[in-house]
Amino acid sequence: MSYMRGDLLTRTRKLVKGMAKPAPAWLKAMEQAPPPTFPRTDGKIKKIELPEDVYVKRFFKKHPDSLYHDAIKISGFDPPPARVFAWRVLELKKDGVNEDDAMAVADMEYAAEKKAKKKAYKELKEIARIEGKRPPPNPYPSAIKEIQAEEKKYVRERFHNPKILEIVKKMKEDKELFFKDREASRAGQVMFTSQLTR
Repeated sequence: MSYMRGDLLTRTRKLVKGMAKPAPAWLKAMEQAPPPTFPRTDGKIKKIELPEDVYVKRFFKKHPDSLYHDAIKISGFDPPPARVFAWRVLELKKDGVNEDDAMAVADMEYAAEKKAKKKAYKELKEIARIEGKRPPPNPYPSAIKEIQAEEKKYVRERFHNPKILEIVKKMKEDKELFFKDREASRAGQVMFTSQLTR
């Protein structure tokens, strides 16, 4: 199907030349002013790299617990801590601070911010306890705990979902059959060996 290769102009030319189609009214105009052709890619997509990506990777190496922070929160306006750290390092480097010192300062700021958030929540819980109210939900939850909270309903569902209970029942029956077969084959082997020793 070589006539299907190429753009619209080339395909139409081939069809008209092969007398498979009458020449359309727009063909001459399009031949005089052909549409622009865009360069084709070689199929390899270049990875987009930002200047702060190096520091984001270093941040994740130092703080692997932050890997679970959602980098793209549609409902949130705050960037993930790794990006904030990297932007701070770049800002300090632009001011003339060397890389190691800039990373140390940004890391200290991150640790201080994290500590302040924990302290603020602790005080909120204390106030709620004094007032006799339930403590408010953690405004700075761990990303792991957020994921666990999302998965909690599925974990509980396994004890009440009839389909899952049926699968579990079948697995138990299969396990019992396996052990009975194994015991029967062992008993047969014991009898066989005892007859051989006589």
